[in-house]
Amino acid sequence: MKAPQAAPDVGLSLRGQRRLLRRSTGPEFRRSRSPRLPVLALFGLALLPGVWTGPAASFAGEQYWPQWRGPLQNGVAPQADPPTEWSETKNVKWKVKIPGEGAATPIVWEDQVFIQTAIATKKKAETPAGNSASPSIADAPADNPSGPRRGGRGMGSEKPTEYFQFVLLCLDRQTGKTLWQQIAREEVPHEGHKDPEGSFAAPSPVTDGQHVFAYFGSRGLYCYDMTGKLQWSQDFGDLRIARGFGEGSSPALYQDNILVNWDNEGDSFIIALDKKTGKTIWKTSRDERTSWCTPLVVEQKGVAQVVTSASGRIRAYDLATGKLAWECGGMTRNVIPSPVAGHEMVYCTSGFQGNALLAIRLGRSGDLTGSDAIAWSHNKSTPYVPSPLLYGDKLYFHAGNNGILSCFDAQSGRALIDAERIEDLPGVFASPVGAAGRVYLVGRNGSVVVIKQSDKLDLLATNRLEEKFDASPAIAGKDLFLRGHEHLYCLAEK
Repeated sequence: MKAPQAAPDVGLSLRGQRRLLRRSTGPEFRRSRSPRLPVLALFGLALLPGVWTGPAASFAGEQYWPQWRGPLQNGVAPQADPPTEWSETKNVKWKVKIPGEGAATPIVWEDQVFIQTAIATKKKAETPAGNSASPSIADAPADNPSGPRRGGRGMGSEKPTEYFQFVLLCLDRQTGKTLWQQIAREEVPHEGHKDPEGSFAAPSPVTDGQHVFAYFGSRGLYCYDMTGKLQWSQDFGDLRIARGFGEGSSPALYQDNILVNWDNEGDSFIIALDKKTGKTIWKTSRDERTSWCTPLVVEQKGVAQVVTSASGRIRAYDLATGKLAWECGGMTRNVIPSPVAGHEMVYCTSGFQGNALLAIRLGRSGDLTGSDAIAWSHNKSTPYVPSPLLYGDKLYFHAGNNGILSCFDAQSGRALIDAERIEDLPGVFASPVGAAGRVYLVGRNGSVVVIKQSDKLDLLATNRLEEKFDASPAIAGKDLFLRGHEHLYCLAEK
């Protein structure tokens, strides 16, 4: 029996939400290929109560997966109904080998699938580029986890000696055939990454349906139209990543703004660019060391803010000016999970050398540490790499990088599933996703466990493919996209 579609999180009626969306479109409102589905040319709002998050869904945008955590940036595909069961011989729409390496999540718009990869050329440099390792953060003072900048060797990787091509691929959604590919840059990376955790193509692209923005960290940000023609590019310099883990933060897109968080062992900052021209709107320095989380844009009472989660502080910046709006301590070191928002709160997690989950009420200002702005908190079994999934009134998250799952009531902080182990998932890097009343949990061993969206651990299926998975899934319509170490799968019920 077909599972029911998950209803949007309540707060406004669907009719009221649509009125708000229409009012927000401004002069750039246009029509999609489907005459019944209006599209916002610019992302701006999501269907969440009390807080709108972005880059968010338009009516048509909800059908696709335009960014690394989906149309609502919380891991949910509200209009999708992917398969529950599959194997190498069942419900495989197509499977294609992706050249090179990468852990970037594919993104989907209409019949195009975009994926980033780094392809080794076998061409050697005359002299190795960069330092042999990124600086260590092991000796950062306990009372100042962001700490001073230092040089020296850490637990880094070997010097890269080979040229890589940093490539954006565009595939046909129906067949997996390559429609076009663009080499954004070819160079020897200035520093390496740790295997098997890191990748030279870990950040995910983002699209507004008119352009696709491919971000390769130290190799720059590139804007292409949907046919692969370069519109503009920006180079921010070279990141110095702690412990040589490799780069990972993806850009965020909101209306005319594309946002990049540049936390590293050098000078850290967050920058907003005009998505049409690539010109800087504002740039704000940050007192932070390396973090890997992707910024989240939230809008409340007509004011948009950019939320960043990092070891020193969770910070929110005014989207219009880049000025600090509020901040809050409480995360652990090495913050990787991206925040999610809903129920007039933002949820931030981290899980390296400790555990932290904070549900922070929006609409406040100043230093919120230890204040009543913290609606609830949790200090065990929180994720190190995977980001949480906010599905309606339920917040799902892994413990560390393990197949140990928790689910909390997002409004009250009450535990519904309290750190229960899933035996088929010995290790997890991918973030959970949700669609059609189901939650998909992807293991590094090739297993994907599907559970029911409920107050208990209700197993629906366990699926296994002949691949290893670190990248997070993407869902659009009937299709589930899984990017493995070698292949990209498109799974759909036949």
